[in-house]
Parts: sequence; structure tokens; C-alpha cells
Amino acid sequence: MAHYNLALLGFGNVGRALARLFQRKESELRSRYDINFDVTGIATGRHGSAVNRAGLDYIKAVELVEAGESLEGLTKVPVGSNADFLRACGAEVMFENTPVNHMSGQPAIDHLQLALELGMHAITANKGPVVHAYHKLTELAETKHKKFMFESTVMDGAPIFSLFRSSLPGAQLQGFRGILNSTTNLILSRMENGESFDEAVKYAQSAGLAETDPSADVDGWDAAIKVAALINVLMDVPKTPRQVNPTGIRGITPAMIAEARAQGKRWKLICSAERMGELVIGQVAPEMVSPDSPFYRVDGATSIIQFKTDVLGDLSIMEKEPTPDCTAYGLLADFINAVR
Repeated sequence: MAHYNLALLGFGNVGRALARLFQRKESELRSRYDINFDVTGIATGRHGSAVNRAGLDYIKAVELVEAGESLEGLTKVPVGSNADFLRACGAEVMFENTPVNHMSGQPAIDHLQLALELGMHAITANKGPVVHAYHKLTELAETKHKKFMFESTVMDGAPIFSLFRSSLPGAQLQGFRGILNSTTNLILSRMENGESFDEAVKYAQSAGLAETDPSADVDGWDAAIKVAALINVLMDVPKTPRQVNPTGIRGITPAMIAEARAQGKRWKLICSAERMGELVIGQVAPEMVSPDSPFYRVDGATSIIQFKTDVLGDLSIMEKEPTPDCTAYGLLADFINAVR
């Protein structure tokens, strides 16, 4: 049975959900995949870090962080920077879940690069490195005979990247359209029910979907970085969020919502890309959609994407009301696929 030491860099909602999923799936990983593991390092932004090459009590770490306490009592090794943490933890697999930087992908790129250089598989839910360093990290992983994987970066645990990597050989992606930001879809749905923009944003914040500063969602940058990631990986054309040039939903007023309803339509923040010769044009912008659109009945925090390839008709994937558990599953799936 293969044994792996795991490091968790970033221990927010997704990191803690991953820890709980490890606990729930531990016996299944052994019996079905011949995989055994220890978590030998956990690094947080606000609660310190812990390293123990003999294995940490990672569920105790969850409890400590959720109680607002430090992890320092769990560590056997003094830990300074994140680079020191990665060198000290002795892991074979690193899960990188630090906050996303839409414009540069840093410092996550450096974390992933160092993990690969140290001989670890590098797995992330962070969209920034996929947009800003996909080829660099993929090539480094190949030279080290390791994997750089990122299924959770778009639509949480839904199999977007692995669909094309494993299940659609010989298919060329011509374009896609979808709703990829669940927060804005929830806000628009609640505005249709009579709430103001500010009221709907406050609800999304209370539900844990929107940050204290909701700009990345409502101004379209989270959607734009997802579009750029899909174009980079699935269409093999370099693209940044700035090149997508998103338009968000701040300009959608209650009057516009009412006008759309009078026409039997709904406002949605639509993400799209289209191959045009050697170019790929990406876009994020609000659109009014009709009842005959696959996006018309997509409510609340649900996401959907529809792919157009050169060999199949339209192919859609929908993820209903995702949670951090869904993102954690994408990380777990990457782990299994990387090591088996």
C-alpha cells in the first residue's frame, strides 16, 4: 500500500473541508485505491503553522482554527515562512489553497513552484497560477515527474478539466458559454424577488458566498479569471483577466430587472469564449436571456457551462448550490488521479 505525506498550505473553509473529507474517505482510500496518508504540515494565514513528520492530528487542527486558536501547540518543528514550511513538512503532496490574486497569481505561483522543485505533487484550488503560470508549472511538473493539478479552480469539484483531459480525446473546444460566478447569480436572483442590489449583496455575504469587499464577484473579475483559466488550459491560448475585460453587475438596476421580466427574460452574468481562427475571444458581461436559453432557469448559487466542440453537439455541466465540500472533493480527486 502506497503511503503519502500531505501538506495543506491554506486552511480556510476549503482547507478545513478537505481535512474533514480526508477523515470521511480515509478507509475508502485504503480499501479502494491502496492509498494511506498522514498530514504532516498545515499552514494558515492567521493561526500559525504546524509540522510533524510523524503525522498531525488534522481534525484537532480544524477544531483549533474554528475556535480561533493557534496551531503552534501541534508543531514539532519551528516554522517561519511558507517556504520554510514546505521545506520542513516532508510532504509528497501539497494542497495550495491561499487567497487568489487575480492580476499576478502570486504568491501562490511561488508556493506551487517550490513544492514541485522539492519533489511534491502540487494541487491547488487557486485560479491565479492556472492563468498566470500554467505552462511554466506544467513543464516543471513534467521535468520532476510530478503532477500540477487544479480541478477545483472552475466550478468547484465538477470535472471540467479532467473531462477534456481524460474523456474527450481528439475533441477540440471551439467555445463555451456559462454562468461561472455563483455569487452574482444569487444576487440577481434575489433582486428579482424584490431586494435592492445592496440588500442582495449583504445576503450573499451573510451566506458566506461574497467577501467583505465583494468587488471581485460583482465587478466580474472572479468570472474573468475563470474564463481565462479555461481558455489557457482547454483552448491553449494565453489569456489574462484584463484581456477578458469584464463588465460586472453593478449597473443592473431594479428597473432593468423589471423590464426584463416584462419581456419574459432574466439578467444573467454570462461568461463566454469563442475560437476565431488563431484567436480566442473571451467575454464576461450581463445578458438578458430568454426561456429557451439553458441559463434561464439557473437560480441562486448554481453554476452551468455549455461547451461547443468540433465533434459533439452542445455539452453542458451544471453544479447546483456548491459548497466548500464540493471544492474539497475536486482537490481529493486530483490527489487520487495524481498518485495512482
